[in-house]
Amino acid sequence: METGCIITQKERAELEIFAANIRKTALQQIASAKKGHVGGTMSVSDTIAVLYGREMRYDPKHPRDEERDRLVMSKGHCGCSLYAALLLKGFFPEEWKSTLNKLGTRLPSHCDRTKTPGIDMSTGSLGQGLSAACGIAWANGLNGRNVFTYCIMGDGECQEGQVWEALMFAGFHRQKKLIAFVDGNKKQVDGKVQEILPTDGIGAHAQLFGWYVQTIDGHDVGQIVKAIENAKAQDEKPSLICLDTVKGKDCSFAEHLEFNHGIGVSEGQLAEAEEYLNHKISALMQELSEEKENMPD
Repeated sequence: METGCIITQKERAELEIFAANIRKTALQQIASAKKGHVGGTMSVSDTIAVLYGREMRYDPKHPRDEERDRLVMSKGHCGCSLYAALLLKGFFPEEWKSTLNKLGTRLPSHCDRTKTPGIDMSTGSLGQGLSAACGIAWANGLNGRNVFTYCIMGDGECQEGQVWEALMFAGFHRQKKLIAFVDGNKKQVDGKVQEILPTDGIGAHAQLFGWYVQTIDGHDVGQIVKAIENAKAQDEKPSLICLDTVKGKDCSFAEHLEFNHGIGVSEGQLAEAEEYLNHKISALMQELSEEKENMPD
């Protein structure tokens, strides 16, 4: 089953503004630490924006609410995008932002559920997140909770054998409340995924294992919304959404670098990126204002 879900121009602009603010906030965190995983953090920000701006059920005041949806950020080194969304939604105070990966921080370089409110799974050892998501979804089903479990993986991460075991498990057991994403930004720490060990066939294999699979533009919030709604409408299958993304997307100094996995961020580079993102946010805000003025009374 597929839905005809189409978001309004207002909803699209609001999600794009949220995504830009996630990118800006994440870069501010990374700059405070002087270095971080800029590329993958930027490429997944639109998906994070849709999840926390529209699709997921959660309560910042009660981050362990049993009836919440869960997210496993399997590519845990890109936790800054998730931290940014959580901060913007009020899970923790603004002053934490400048403590990334510093002594005593509540925001370590990789996601840690024991330190950060709103983090559902400690991750960073790549390849393990989908198995954890399968287990979380299984437990929620046993407890009769009508909640979704989401998992975000990197395309390089999908070279790990444990990912394929989890794909087989979820497909065989028809885990319909499990929705996974592959952030297909085409690069990993050592170079291009296609030149190291291609994983672009994962969608076809997942279908053989019993998954419902979609491939979309991972920077088009409208496509992301529709794909998630299609996934939620599945009655007997887990869902895999393959995201076609650009590593470093919308980071002015990093997007066109050949190697932008883990890089330093200077004050000047941060200012450059903030200027670009602020201009984008202003244009979207103007678009919203004009739409409001043109609405009939």
